[in-house]
Amino acid sequence: METDVLGMPYERHTIELGSDDEGPVVATLVRRRAATPSRRAVLHVHGFVDYFFQTHMADFFVERGWDFYALDLRKYGRSLLPHQTPNFARSMRDYFPELDEAARIIREQDGHDQLLVTGHSTGGLITSLWAHTRRGRGLIDGLFLNSPFFDFNLPWVVRRPLMSVVLAVTGRQPYRKMPVANLGLYGRSLHSEHDGEWNYDLTWKPITGFPVTMGWLEAIRQGQLKLRSGLSIDAPVLVACSTRTFRGRQWHDDVRVSDSVLDVDHITRWAPGLGRRVTIAQFDGGMHDLTLSGKEVRAEVFRELGRWVDAFLPAPGAPDVEIPPAPEDQAGKTAALRAAEATVESRTADEADDKSDATA
Repeated sequence: METDVLGMPYERHTIELGSDDEGPVVATLVRRRAATPSRRAVLHVHGFVDYFFQTHMADFFVERGWDFYALDLRKYGRSLLPHQTPNFARSMRDYFPELDEAARIIREQDGHDQLLVTGHSTGGLITSLWAHTRRGRGLIDGLFLNSPFFDFNLPWVVRRPLMSVVLAVTGRQPYRKMPVANLGLYGRSLHSEHDGEWNYDLTWKPITGFPVTMGWLEAIRQGQLKLRSGLSIDAPVLVACSTRTFRGRQWHDDVRVSDSVLDVDHITRWAPGLGRRVTIAQFDGGMHDLTLSGKEVRAEVFRELGRWVDAFLPAPGAPDVEIPPAPEDQAGKTAALRAAEATVESRTADEADDKSDATA
């Protein structure tokens, strides 16, 4: 570990991932320890055109006694190298090696018994697929998905038949760029130099985003097809999103109180198919990254997250929930109690008779 760009107490570790057709590949694991030694850890995974800078989220967890980790995926943020196409991937499975290594470091090297994984937007799609693939290993104990990217925010005819045709035609040109409009609205709503309240590195998270490539689109499409067919994540999942989707093409103040990137109806539609224990929470006034919403909304987001964590990921050693006896058990217990009472009464009567005989 070395000191991160955020400065202490943030540290970072570079994960070497070999090479692909563009050259060497790395990912970056950022760490912040809790004030006292902890066996509980959080691993955060960012979205598209994103990287970890949300230190207030780390504050929330370390103040609750969790060690906090964040992973800048290959070709994102701290991990983006000069020779690489920003944010490019050929498959969502490309990210599994760094997730595996991050989990190994957290559990085996740093000695944590409990792991909560959080994923935002594209990170929510990636971590869902990874958690499904790694089920049965006891690798993660919970999954928090913040506005996960389960479907494209486009009309049906575009996101289904038209996209399939376009990607089939351009399949041999994965680095070909596709023009995308309105990405700047969301960036403008976030950064303090525009209409937002957050300050972050615009080299790693530009206001208008990075160009979308055909290879990335196909990787997302295939990942979403897999997710929508149904997953079997064996850890409890909390899926959170806004209550509103912004569909305008020009700036409006509503951008700051709605999801201006994804359709929230898609999120709530596909969330139940993630596994058997899925909780859905929607927040009025929430932005695409709920943790970057207005002060009152993000406070409610963190309160809800805290309640969910306490319920589904209790601290090791916490007392089990008391379960009332089943009716049949209660009936058996009552019968046994009555029999015991009858026995006591009989013995008492016998003792009384013995005393009476002795007196006589």
